[in-house]
Amino acid sequence: MPWWSWVLIWVALVLAMLGMLAWFGWWLFKKGMVAMEALGELAGRLELLDRASDDLAPEKPFVPAILRDRAEVQEAHRVLAELRAERKERRREARRARGRLLVTADLRKRTFPWESSATPSRDGT
Repeated sequence: MPWWSWVLIWVALVLAMLGMLAWFGWWLFKKGMVAMEALGELAGRLELLDRASDDLAPEKPFVPAILRDRAEVQEAHRVLAELRAERKERRREARRARGRLLVTADLRKRTFPWESSATPSRDGT
C-alpha cells in the first residue's frame, strides 16, 4: 500500500471520530436543554408552593416534653389515650358487626355450587 492510502485512512478515521463526537455532543446538549426546561418548570411549581405555605399559619416550634409544664404534658397524654381508646372501640365494633353477620347468616337462602337450579333446594322450595 502506498503511503498516501494510510493518510487517507487516518483522515477518514479522524473525521469519523470528530463526527461521532459532534453527534454525541449535540445529543447531550438536547438532553441538557430538556433537563433545564424541566428544572425551570419545577422552580415555578416550588415558587407556588412557597407562596401557598406562607399563607398558612406558622407551625409551633417543637418543645420536648421535659421542658413543658407537667399539666400540659398530662393533658396531651390524656387526649392521645382517649383517641386511642376510641379507635380501639371502633375496631372492636367493626369486628362485632362482621361476627354478627357470620352468626346470623341464613344458610337456607344460600345457593351452593353443587346444587343445580333444576333440583329443589334443601328447604323444599
